[in-house]
Amino acid sequence: MDRRESLKALMVGSLSTGVILSACENKSGQKEAVGKGVLAVYGRTPDEEKRDQGLMADKFFTDAEMKTIGVLADIIIPKDEHSGSATDAGVPEFIEFTVKDQPKYQTPMRGGLRWLDVFSLKTHDKGFTDLSPQQQLGIVDQIAYPEKAAPELSAGVSFFNTMRNLTATGFFTSKMGLKDLGYQGNQPNVWDGVPDDVLKKYNLSYDEKTLKECLKPEDRGKIMTWD
Repeated sequence: MDRRESLKALMVGSLSTGVILSACENKSGQKEAVGKGVLAVYGRTPDEEKRDQGLMADKFFTDAEMKTIGVLADIIIPKDEHSGSATDAGVPEFIEFTVKDQPKYQTPMRGGLRWLDVFSLKTHDKGFTDLSPQQQLGIVDQIAYPEKAAPELSAGVSFFNTMRNLTATGFFTSKMGLKDLGYQGNQPNVWDGVPDDVLKKYNLSYDEKTLKECLKPEDRGKIMTWD
């Protein structure tokens, strides 16, 4: 099982409609929502909207840090035949917003990015983003598997665990990630009444009025879906 499939298996078991948020087009006649993407549609009070806009306008990571986050995110979830990579799904921007929204991530992420560059300089005399893809993977392989990592790399392991969790959350709650999961959400349908065999078992039947008004014969057994 590859990295994407492993992360997908974890996310399928944990996603719910309460945590899945996706952007929707503005309906005709509605006032244009404040914000963009998810922030534009998921229902916020004026104070919450103001806070969201402040977080969006602020900048936490440096350009160099964002570059490193992008490289790591694409190592964790690379592009494949089904969908784009983590950066294609906007994961670095998701992580940038998350660390501002939840400051508890700021020190672990910034400290971890610094650790990664220092370790890269010690082992290859270059910063992480200046390494070849093979060298980058070589470093990641040393910190991606906690049970195999050397004790002295515990700080790197902790950072990569956080990075992996944020990347998986960002990707699999994006429009691209939900499509990759095959998530359908609630599907509109029609109840076609009590099955005939159950009605016969209890010697019951629908009267003509019910059949005509509620359970049209031509619709029984059919599932109604949107075009």
